[in-house]
Amino acid sequence: MTKVVAFTNKKGGVGKTTTAINMAAYCASFGYHVLVIDMDSQGNATTGLGLSKGSLKKSVNAVLAESDKASNNILPTEIGGLDIMPANVDLSGAEVSLVYKKEREKILRAALEEVKSDYDYIFLDCPPSLGILTMNAWVASDSIIIPIQSEYYAMEGVSQLMNTVQLVKKHLNPGLFIEGVVLTMYDGRALISKQIATELKKFFKEKLYEIIIPRNIRLAEAPSYGQPIITYDPKCVGARAYKALTEEFLSKQTQERE
Repeated sequence: MTKVVAFTNKKGGVGKTTTAINMAAYCASFGYHVLVIDMDSQGNATTGLGLSKGSLKKSVNAVLAESDKASNNILPTEIGGLDIMPANVDLSGAEVSLVYKKEREKILRAALEEVKSDYDYIFLDCPPSLGILTMNAWVASDSIIIPIQSEYYAMEGVSQLMNTVQLVKKHLNPGLFIEGVVLTMYDGRALISKQIATELKKFFKEKLYEIIIPRNIRLAEAPSYGQPIITYDPKCVGARAYKALTEEFLSKQTQERE
């Protein structure tokens, strides 16, 4: 049974793409077949998995705006078992071109029916906004993972995001739920990080993952080399954290099925 998960936060720079691609890479390393869909016109998931977005002809935009088949726009990565539907510069115009399409929020969900059974997990890296691309991702998804940075403004916009999730759940995707919340870029020496962790635990309760992602220079470097942390530096503290987070995520999937 394929599970589709959207990684989302309306705030940028919170480790959303880093979390999506690294959890995808670790899932693949554990033997699962995984597809990452880059829904952000910046294409960070695409470059973070080793593809040059400037030269790509295949993209999620072709599926959304041009009604091309999903299977025509999926590429392999260098990680065995991990594929990507990349983003290129054309996606920046998708918000406008989709406005006039019928049932525009449901285009991606319909397109994924063709390839869904080929994968155990499909991870969607959403843009830092609540526009039509994010709506497509949420409508196509079973659940949402919210990465939140451990900084002063961490909770800013979370209530709006939660309200929008409820609206999508009510009108477009009744089965959608919050899979979990990941605390990222954590600095254990900083009092504010500890305070934010406490506040998130109060707000999200059991939805907050126990594994916390630390601030780590190797995690920051890896995307510039087009690699997830599992290949860039598998022994660093950031790699160990993402491996443990993925294990926590997968263990919850097992519990759900039981």
